[in-house]
Amino acid sequence: MTKDRPPGLAAGQRWRCDSCGNLTRFDVESTERVRRFWHLDLSGEGQVEEETFLEVSDPQVTCRWCGARDSIAVITAPGVAGPATTGRTSPP
Repeated sequence: MTKDRPPGLAAGQRWRCDSCGNLTRFDVESTERVRRFWHLDLSGEGQVEEETFLEVSDPQVTCRWCGARDSIAVITAPGVAGPATTGRTSPP
């Protein structure tokens, strides 16, 4: 998993709300256990140089537009070769 990818989505996938058609706005709730390597300078300011996700729970995805939780499907993102994948995220 990377910082720019929400939990529960692989590269080339996106969510779609089957209730309202939303493709872009979702609330995602998950629990993560992460190991971070911090590099601190002498003044105490720091930045993360390495991040390893040790454990990530299955996300609970809610449509930001209509509030649906049980209508969120995982589909293939545009421009990705191969058949469309569909699946449901786990309801709470």
